[in-house]
Amino acid sequence: MSSVPKSSTATGHRHSSSTDTGKFDETNLDRNGRSGDAFNERHEYFTRYPNNWAKIREVIREPAAEMLGTMVLTLLGTGVNCQAVLSANTGVASSQKGDYLSISFGWACGVALGIWVCGGVSGGHVNPVVTLCMAVFRDFPWRKVPGYVLGQLIGAWAGAIIVFGNYFHAIDIVEGGDGKRSLATASLFGTYTLNYMPSANCFFDEFIGTFILLLVVFAITDKRNAPPPSGLVPLVVFITILGIAVAFGMQTGFAINPARDLGPRIMTAMVGYGRKVFNYRSQYWIWSPILGSFSGGLVACFLYDTLIFLGPESFINAPDKDARRFLALDKNVERPQAPSGSQRDEAAMQV
Repeated sequence: MSSVPKSSTATGHRHSSSTDTGKFDETNLDRNGRSGDAFNERHEYFTRYPNNWAKIREVIREPAAEMLGTMVLTLLGTGVNCQAVLSANTGVASSQKGDYLSISFGWACGVALGIWVCGGVSGGHVNPVVTLCMAVFRDFPWRKVPGYVLGQLIGAWAGAIIVFGNYFHAIDIVEGGDGKRSLATASLFGTYTLNYMPSANCFFDEFIGTFILLLVVFAITDKRNAPPPSGLVPLVVFITILGIAVAFGMQTGFAINPARDLGPRIMTAMVGYGRKVFNYRSQYWIWSPILGSFSGGLVACFLYDTLIFLGPESFINAPDKDARRFLALDKNVERPQAPSGSQRDEAAMQV
């Protein structure tokens, strides 16, 4: 779930403007196709672009990775919802095939595996809140934010519609007839709060869950703190999601991820649930799963950077006017060299 630095090319080398535009200039080659730098340039070009699809993939690779990661997250999450809830109906299964604990584990597995699918390519955000916070508080490029968020939303929608297609007949049995659709089964995909919950409490519930998630994400991606070994970030996130689910999941369904709620919600509106999934409790989907999640994440990251983080990536650690002036002068100061045979010179030689 952290932003992972990636080389600008598949080979790790810098390319000239001719290759960056997807074209190769052969004017400098001899008839054998070998002419010093031009041959090396051609070798790098065809290594980077073995075919035309490679050029397209280079552009969409990171958002596509986020799409696949979020799809895996939603497949397992909404899948465990459907299995645990629908199987409680005797017309669907002879005995219930899950409970709240299995739902909590299912969502935690979904998030962890989703991060493992795309983490090495895109950083494994699988959550618009993570993407936004990485752009605000770290050096994640703002130009990538729309593509990441769109990929996450499409992935969540795709995962939900696959699960709906798989459990379509069981949903019909629970609803009591073909084509009948109610919020009872819509809640298998999107998040809906308990009836007694006031609006402010719904917002705060999502705020708390996302606050915890982003606080942990920023802690485990801080090299100056105590980050887990490489490749084990998804495992820590698994534990975090499981903890949030069993402690704060009852009242609002712990969306803690706007894409995880909005993608499946759009899907339910498209397959027969209609406008009621958006009109529910005066557009609940906006002020709880979206605004509550973004608010909790941003506050968590602000507090972490204010109280703990020491890196220069955060705007909170940006040098003030006096520091900038001193650092600018410091760059131009020519420091005197120690005379030969001095103690400092001898110490340097010993090192």
